[in-house]
Amino acid sequence: MKLYYSPGACSLSPHIVACEAELPIQLVKVDLQSKRTEDGEDYYPINPNGYVPALVLDEGNKLTEGPAIVQYLADQAPDKELIPPAGTFRRYQLQQWLNFISTEIHKSFSPLFNPSAPDAVKQLATDSLTRRLETVSNYLSTHSFLLGEDFSVADAYLFVTLSWGQFVNIDISRWPALASYRDKISARPAVQKAMKEEGLI
Repeated sequence: MKLYYSPGACSLSPHIVACEAELPIQLVKVDLQSKRTEDGEDYYPINPNGYVPALVLDEGNKLTEGPAIVQYLADQAPDKELIPPAGTFRRYQLQQWLNFISTEIHKSFSPLFNPSAPDAVKQLATDSLTRRLETVSNYLSTHSFLLGEDFSVADAYLFVTLSWGQFVNIDISRWPALASYRDKISARPAVQKAMKEEGLI
């Protein structure tokens, strides 16, 4: 399998999951400005949207959205228990969290990284993001992980989005539950491994 990534982007989430699942993957770095891989390949034929992640299987099948990729990877290593079994209510709870992170947190960060976004748009995004993070903080003040006591692929995704706060003046430490959660996830050996492989630490 090949995982196309950019250091610290949302592709870090499936990278973490692959490390947690101990799956063999080939990492391919993508320059998001030029839309070319590290060996000069045009990235658009791999993902027409031009963003990461993309997962290309050995037989050629592709997935290009993080929430789908993390579920696929976790399902390849059921013994690691990174995801509830398909068809169970807990699986739908996990998908609920993945959707929330994707649409309410991840997307709210996007205008903050866009230098051409007007200040008013950035303020609206910051206000929305603050409300959503408050919701997650309240939940994590009484739960160890998003699915209760068990680390899952949703935690990998949330951790990555929380790491972006430092770049856009969103101080995660204002929510002690989120700061503690972020530090706990960061300390996991698989997370450290993925971050080292991307040159983040």
